[in-house]
Amino acid sequence: MEARADDRAHVAIVGAGIVGLAIAWELVRAGSSVRVIDPHPASGATYAAAGMLAPASEFHYGEEDAFTLGLAAAERYPAFIDALPESDAAGYERAPTLVVGVDDADRAALADLAAAQAQLGLDAAPIGTREARRLEPLLGPRVGAAYLIDRDHRIDPRALAGVLRRAIHRERPDAFVAASARRVLRDARGTAVGVELSDGSRIAASEVVVANAQGAARLAALPEHVLRPVHGDILRLRAPEVLRPLLTATVRGLVRGTPVYLVPRRDGSVVLGATQREHGGSAISAGGVHALLRDARELVPAVDELELIDAVARARPATPDHVPLVGRVAPGLLVATGTYRNGVLLAPLIAELCLQLVEGAELSAWPMLRPDRFAADSDAAHDASGPVPIASHPTRIEEHA
Repeated sequence: MEARADDRAHVAIVGAGIVGLAIAWELVRAGSSVRVIDPHPASGATYAAAGMLAPASEFHYGEEDAFTLGLAAAERYPAFIDALPESDAAGYERAPTLVVGVDDADRAALADLAAAQAQLGLDAAPIGTREARRLEPLLGPRVGAAYLIDRDHRIDPRALAGVLRRAIHRERPDAFVAASARRVLRDARGTAVGVELSDGSRIAASEVVVANAQGAARLAALPEHVLRPVHGDILRLRAPEVLRPLLTATVRGLVRGTPVYLVPRRDGSVVLGATQREHGGSAISAGGVHALLRDARELVPAVDELELIDAVARARPATPDHVPLVGRVAPGLLVATGTYRNGVLLAPLIAELCLQLVEGAELSAWPMLRPDRFAADSDAAHDASGPVPIASHPTRIEEHA
């Protein structure tokens, strides 16, 4: 629908990526009227995402809070999908993840990571390369180490976004507003009372949820530099009938220290990703595309025989500690952003927490999500065990999940 003057809803949600859509669906299920404000729903990071629901294989040293959140979100996914009217169309698959390495350094790095995962109670089971090739016959000859992670699954984010949009529209036909948010409206006491749109019309709301990724910093008046865009390239390829299924498991690998992954889809396509860069702009990188194809060929040489059908580059909103910002920033104003490479994984959990906030609850069990934790006057900012300053984070190549 087009933006209308004097519109009103219980909750106005800015941003219709996977997080905003999940929040809207959770609120609609609870009986709230919503307006989801976005000129191009699900066209940002959601459109690029590979959809790995992989807290175990996504674990990185020093990111225990992100890991805790990922586990909690993954546990919620089956119920989240089952509640959707078109659950079978969401592309949810319980297929495992196969983590592989190529050279000696890769094998050592994976062994160290598996040991760290074991200390957290995760079962990343080492399997022989013969067993790995029995599971995935098209693995390349250079693959020399393999770990099977049964608990890491996958979903098709584009399909899920479509299912969520249809489910919301079915319950609330007037939910979607095809416009950009210009500013959050506040009364004389600073309480958020609605959203002004790009055409000057307004939507009045009892609660405003800002979930439009990088744009949330301006609308929610977050401290400067709390969010930064991390761009990445991701490819989609299609296997010819003779090679299907190319893979059954999600294959994540280290190739001379660089991570790469291949995520198969039910339709015979494969998602290949992902590069990461904090400079160089939003255009697709020729070098990034080359690196992805080069490394994927090491894991699955048959990649050479696939058809390249899509190449996209998108920005992921990252915080200094790679943990999202979820919570109340002012009366009537919530923020849900900073999901970095795990927006698809975290969406059900963030939606559940936003519903609790709208209903008046506090998120005392999730202190790592506090949106004020990087503010100069925040207790977290002065805690020696708190987040590392932005400048302390090195640039890394990681996954675009």
